[in-house]
Amino acid sequence: MEVDIARIQLLTQALDQRTNGTEVSDHILEKCNLTRETIAPSAIAYTAHQEAMFVRYACDALGDITFAAQTGLQFRSASSLTAYISKYSRDLRQVMENTSRFHKIIDPALMFSLRLAGNFATIEADWKDASFARYHRRTEFLLFTGLARMRALTQTNFFPIEIRFQHEVGDKKDSFQKLAGCPVVFGAERLEIAVAPSALDLPVPTYDPNLRAHLLEYGERVLAERRSPKQKLRAQVEGLITRSLPGTVINADEAAANLGMSPRTFARRLKDEGVSYRDIVDDLRCDLAQTFITNGMPLSEIAFSLGYSDQPAFSTAFKRWTGQAPSTFRGRLNFPKSP
Repeated sequence: MEVDIARIQLLTQALDQRTNGTEVSDHILEKCNLTRETIAPSAIAYTAHQEAMFVRYACDALGDITFAAQTGLQFRSASSLTAYISKYSRDLRQVMENTSRFHKIIDPALMFSLRLAGNFATIEADWKDASFARYHRRTEFLLFTGLARMRALTQTNFFPIEIRFQHEVGDKKDSFQKLAGCPVVFGAERLEIAVAPSALDLPVPTYDPNLRAHLLEYGERVLAERRSPKQKLRAQVEGLITRSLPGTVINADEAAANLGMSPRTFARRLKDEGVSYRDIVDDLRCDLAQTFITNGMPLSEIAFSLGYSDQPAFSTAFKRWTGQAPSTFRGRLNFPKSP
């Protein structure tokens, strides 16, 4: 599952600037099985998972969960087919319609759609591979990148009505709102950017109808030839669990029923992938718990979100996963302790 190489080139450059050197970036690239050479301009793509991990590790290294969003706002241009289709579109409406159609070419994990609702319009994002919903820093990076691209294409500094994320960031909300220059909502029902309908009429100065028609034709051929990657069962299960949160984690039988399988077939298929349902639940809970702690959420709220009866039960599980108590993990991040 590959994404535009221009994004990690920007992320690496931004991290180098923040750390006044290349040592931190090089270390994180190595952790993501990347090197300076593999992301050099001759390269065209890397995996979505590598992007998600690079963004997470970079924010952790800086102790700044807004780094991804900050860097996303610096994104101006890309060399992908969808980027060129957008560049030669008539206005922002056409940009979003084309993005809805062709974005899967550059990021098969995520799809966009334009939705009109009365006195506002939304550019709504949906996870085709819901296992990526756990990577909050990458999600923030993508939406802030989208905002930067809309501004660059229209050559205006317009502000959305609202940017909405489904995850929570504790007391860090104001930092994201300050970056965006508009209200930023966390814990929303949908992942989306809401804009005034008039914003859809913002012209794209580089509009070229002939080039756009040619690129659209080519894009349709690429879509016709491209096969959607088949999701592993584990990824589908992670998506089901993520959607059942906060407060509840569906059991194995419910997951099997959702996927149209008998419990026995479900267990066998997971075993073929070398994993059990309990493994998936524990791994996802552990990963989300660390992200929620990094986001500054109170431990009691994290316990509820992950489906535990109380905070002590969550703390016991966290210590089993990581070898340390949640409060110890939080202390090492230099966050204030939650009540």
